Amino acid sequence: SPLSSGVDSGQQSPVSPEKRKGQRGIRKLWGRIRRSQSGSPVQAHDPELGDFRRGGYRATAGPRLARSGKTRDLKLPFSKWSTEQVCDWLEDIGLGQYGFLARHWVSSGQTMLSATQHDIEKEMSMKNPLHRKKLQLAMKTVTSKEPEKSAELDYVWVTRWLDDIGLPQYKDQFNDGRVDGHVLKYLTVNDLLFLKVTSQLHHLSIKCAIRVLHVNQFNPNCLKRRPSNENQFSPSEVMQWSNHRVMEWLRSVDLAEYAPNLRGSGVHGGLIMLEPRFNSDTLAMLLNISPQKTLLRRHLNTNFSNLVGAQAQQEKREYTEAAGYAPLSVTAKVKPKKLGFSSLTHLRRRRPDDSMDYVCPIGSSPESGLQAPNGVQMRPFAGFRGLSPILDREPARDQVGLEENKVDASP
Repeated sequence: SPLSSGVDSGQQSPVSPEKRKGQRGIRKLWGRIRRSQSGSPVQAHDPELGDFRRGGYRATAGPRLARSGKTRDLKLPFSKWSTEQVCDWLEDIGLGQYGFLARHWVSSGQTMLSATQHDIEKEMSMKNPLHRKKLQLAMKTVTSKEPEKSAELDYVWVTRWLDDIGLPQYKDQFNDGRVDGHVLKYLTVNDLLFLKVTSQLHHLSIKCAIRVLHVNQFNPNCLKRRPSNENQFSPSEVMQWSNHRVMEWLRSVDLAEYAPNLRGSGVHGGLIMLEPRFNSDTLAMLLNISPQKTLLRRHLNTNFSNLVGAQAQQEKREYTEAAGYAPLSVTAKVKPKKLGFSSLTHLRRRRPDDSMDYVCPIGSSPESGLQAPNGVQMRPFAGFRGLSPILDREPARDQVGLEENKVDASP
């Protein structure tokens, strides 16, 4: 019979375990190919995906751009946006975690515009002061007719920027705080302390890096990562060097073995050119070149002078010789500003996150001297001398910022 003989044309013979394992391996391999960047037949020929490819520039934007057409292209004023449109917008700017509570509280965009900081903290449970600042600035941008270049740099870009300026150790804190380009522009000393950035040198590094962004009108590609011409560079070009580019320069002047010591140091071209106390001795300390190695330090000093140029080197020397000069410490910490009796009366009116003590004072425009790539004339240290919010903390200084244009941040 067919059963006894084992021959049945209408019934398939059982698949052996080896063959079944081979089929699973083929399916698994095919799945890997479809998910990869180079071997993705779906991504390569699907016009609807556009720029959304694994590893592409817009791939980092995540799901927040999927709904951008509903809100960003909308011609209605923000005050008339529906609840759903406001929640989609929160997702777009990286604050999607507050969408659930917003749906139960926001009736229209006007709800957000009329809300105080206390209302937002209470109704949306927004305890993070940087999230409140980000929301306030985003509302200012979406209701303004003037474009804001810094607002085009999202918080994912800022984490890459931290890599460029040599401070990758703070990426998680900045990412959790959703610090984007606009928040970066109005970053205060208290904000940095909240982000657990306590090193004075790192405060100065971020301050100078923000100043470079100001000079270059928040161009996302203003920092240089690779050498263009190894033997010829102007001071304005050095100001745009990333941390990696500075390490490349060290290798070019026969200091390759010390270059890795700059990882995580916060040293970049902006800090070298714009901080008057940053000199060859400071760099030698960060590179762990001991004072006993006099020939090596002399070699570094010669190349450092050639790097920054005669004008900047002269200003650094003048600053060093000035009365009351204190060398830049690589271990000093920034402490919260102590409030005097005169400041106590302001506590009832101002929240801790409403501080105007900007890391990079927005009103400190550089004077003539260096020629920046965008045509802005600047002298390396003129915009910084005596205006350090970290060291001087001048409370009376007029700074352009949130207070004059805020939506409604009063409690």
